[in-house]
Amino acid sequence: MCGIVGYIGHREAYPIVIKGLKRLEYRGYDSAGVMLYDGTDLKISKTKGKVSDLEARSQQEITTNGTIGMGHTRWATHGVPNDVNSHPHLSNSGNLAIIHNGIIENYEPLKKELIKRGYTFTSDTDTEVLVNLIEDVQKKDGLKLGKAVQVALNQVVGAYAICVFDKNKPDEIVVARLGSPLAIGVGENEYFIASDASPFIEYTSNAIYLEDEEMAIVRLHKPLKIRKIKDDTLVDPYVQELQMNLEQIEKGGYDHFMLKEIYEQPNVIKDTYRGRLHASTGLIQMAGVEDNLEKFLNADRILIIACGTSWHAGLVAEYVIEEFARIPVEVEYASEFRYRNPIITPKDVVVAISQSGETADTLAAIKLAKEKGAFVFGVCNVVGSSISRETNGGAYTHAGPEIGVASTKAFTTQITVLTMIALRLAKAKGTLSNSDYFRYLQELELIPEKVAEALNCNALSKEIAEIYKDASNCLYLGRGYNFPVALEGALKLKEISYIHAEGYPAAEMKHGPIALIDEKMPVVVIAPKQGHYDKIVSNIQEIKSRSGKIIAIVTKGDIQVKELADHVIEIPETSDALSPLITTIPLQLLSYHIAVLRGCNVDQPRNLAKSVTVE
Repeated sequence: MCGIVGYIGHREAYPIVIKGLKRLEYRGYDSAGVMLYDGTDLKISKTKGKVSDLEARSQQEITTNGTIGMGHTRWATHGVPNDVNSHPHLSNSGNLAIIHNGIIENYEPLKKELIKRGYTFTSDTDTEVLVNLIEDVQKKDGLKLGKAVQVALNQVVGAYAICVFDKNKPDEIVVARLGSPLAIGVGENEYFIASDASPFIEYTSNAIYLEDEEMAIVRLHKPLKIRKIKDDTLVDPYVQELQMNLEQIEKGGYDHFMLKEIYEQPNVIKDTYRGRLHASTGLIQMAGVEDNLEKFLNADRILIIACGTSWHAGLVAEYVIEEFARIPVEVEYASEFRYRNPIITPKDVVVAISQSGETADTLAAIKLAKEKGAFVFGVCNVVGSSISRETNGGAYTHAGPEIGVASTKAFTTQITVLTMIALRLAKAKGTLSNSDYFRYLQELELIPEKVAEALNCNALSKEIAEIYKDASNCLYLGRGYNFPVALEGALKLKEISYIHAEGYPAAEMKHGPIALIDEKMPVVVIAPKQGHYDKIVSNIQEIKSRSGKIIAIVTKGDIQVKELADHVIEIPETSDALSPLITTIPLQLLSYHIAVLRGCNVDQPRNLAKSVTVE
């Protein structure tokens, strides 16, 4: 949650900070603020609302010159979204300013102690407690800012990424992280600080990603110093070359990032298997799998842990891995897994899935699994992310930056990676015939062009959206491999249009949901020719007899469902196991168009943030 931007160098800081906040607004957008140092004093402007509101307000409230600055776009945790609770926060003296992503869990006892010492508080946030704690340490022990931050952080419990500035030390910014990402862009006599690299991609291609429990003092004209927060050990900075470009984080002519990312799927699926899938020779080469093949082959079971859309991708993987490789698979919500004292053994392989690689619950579940001796394999999109560093091995999805809060290309690229893993394990175990193995490889290689063909339903999806944009509820039904797609389709509609929607296995309709069906209830049925087609047809007939409105996703050339459904969207034929990669496309487009027609902010739906880095 929350987006952090900072700059110290020779350029004007304000335009860099504002532009950076706009790029990070997917991380939180209920309030925003900026701090500039003009050489004499701190200039702060903050407001409830979007970064555009901050931009308008700040140009009226403050002088925007200065070569040191930092900004914040917030997703509220402690304290309602308003001007006062917005970041940056000042210490009581007005000397220190802080921006913070995360949660300080023990802020209440710290606040009580600080109140006893004479401190006052104007906001409801845990962040204001932290900045005053730093000031208290600074005053009490006569410490420089960096050391005061270190001492204070050793007293807090929780997660954080912070930037702290002291106007009495105007040539430095102190940054630290635990559980929330923080990157430092390294330029010529300048540094950039951000929650991810997107705010500084046009200025430098070199970045340092802080590890958990690390802090850095970012000084002008001096080398960067990184230390361990716990024991003050110096850490050698590791500078990485960024693997993204400016074009990837711009809309490229599309109305919304979500639509752009939906249309990127043919290319990013191809990018995901490029160099890994060799259908003509029957090879799948994934270094993370090859290096740990025996771990997978000797596993008693595979545990998949994830949240949200990644959890749905994990459900697809459960079907695919068990079908192809005949290894037992369980799929767990990371948020529940970490708290229910699960049974984990060294014979388990735990696969953690996360688009951002920063999901707090998934990271905590990884640490628990490692403590129990399990081998942990990560599937994520962001190079250098926390999950990629915490896991024993892994595979990147190569989807490129996903800015829209509602994941689309993350889902299909995760399924692509997990399907390749299933096929590689099946080949090693001999659980698929050679003919089936080659057939699946060849079909997977054709998926990008079939996804591109499925995107041709865009205009039809918009027409159907016009009819159902005012619906209050919606059901999504699928069977087998497409049950998780029904869950994902319902999630997309909920996330961006605020229509209540639920996904079910089609056969479960008779166990409750059928009571909801009437002439006002749209029911989206995923009914490809492959799979349990006859059973799905029976379910559709049951809906039809109760006057439900049926939107059917069918294989091109279908006749039987077309006669029953009110609306039909055709998709190219593929094998049952690979069908989720195609059936999800019209569901994404349908949700998108319904949300746009309802006037919703598609890329920044209310109450949601892209990367859930706090519990």
